[in-house]
Amino acid sequence: MASSPVAGKTMRAVQYGGYGGGFAALKHVEVPIPSPKKDEVLLKLEAASINPVDWKIQKGAIRPFLPAKFPFIPVSDVAGEITDVGSAVKDFKAGDKVVSMLSVKNGGGLAEYAVASSNLTVHRPPEVSAADGSGLPIAASTALQALKSGGAKFDGTGKPLNVLITAASGGVGSYAVQLAKLIDLHVTATCGARNIELVKSLGADEVLDYKSPDGAKLKSPSGKKYDAVVHCTVGIDWSTFEPNLSDNGKVIDITPSPTTFLNSAIKKLTFAKKKIVPLFASPNKEELEFLVGLVKEGKLKTVVDSKYPLSKAEEAWAKSIDGHATGKIIVEI
Repeated sequence: MASSPVAGKTMRAVQYGGYGGGFAALKHVEVPIPSPKKDEVLLKLEAASINPVDWKIQKGAIRPFLPAKFPFIPVSDVAGEITDVGSAVKDFKAGDKVVSMLSVKNGGGLAEYAVASSNLTVHRPPEVSAADGSGLPIAASTALQALKSGGAKFDGTGKPLNVLITAASGGVGSYAVQLAKLIDLHVTATCGARNIELVKSLGADEVLDYKSPDGAKLKSPSGKKYDAVVHCTVGIDWSTFEPNLSDNGKVIDITPSPTTFLNSAIKKLTFAKKKIVPLFASPNKEELEFLVGLVKEGKLKTVVDSKYPLSKAEEAWAKSIDGHATGKIIVEI
């Protein structure tokens, strides 16, 4: 194989050298451009999207497992153009536009170039912008898998369900509302007062201000009981969910705490019909292709909170940590 056109060259990147420190610990550096292994592709990045897991890793939430080593270039959800492919890669060539999920262990998204596994890389048609594509891997995959865990089917065989989506104006929630409406589920959503119109525009049938009395109780305005809850926030007790669930209702918790696991185990042991299910989403190529296809067809959109250049990545990082983003925070490379 011919040597890479960028071999031996350096790139701009943003990294941190240890746990903690938040946005102030991010450093702008020049590092060598990585080389793809045999089943990897090298991407010239155009956009990356920040997910809460990115700064939770920095805080040490998954220590000692992640990151694999320091210094660490964070962020895994990216879109860009392939500049080089490994010897075993058959589906891609230089010049292809793609959406990719980088290894969470090795990161690499806040940089001009990154290597990605060809197994978690999909073609990006011209109708899908880099910013829109980069929002999909973790957030949209989590929304899709949470709905499936709650009983939703995307192959036309599903039955009508009533779903509740909490924090529906966030990254995962904004995709979950759209995906649920795509298959005609009845959607009740919670969000802050300032985002009610946005969440309605995404298709939600009923929207509750989470600070209102009914919003705090998660009560559907039409009195519906929920067959599934896509739970995208924290700090809501099982006792708040339980009276609002249908007989076999499930709460799918996308940021499970130790209490979630305990409650989940108790429900299993006692054969309870109402359940809480911890979800650690695991993006895969087939679902990523499905999601990119929906964006191409205009059936799914990435709600973009804000865009920052790589030179201001720490501002994007701080905005994500703040926790009030409406949709996705994008870093344009």
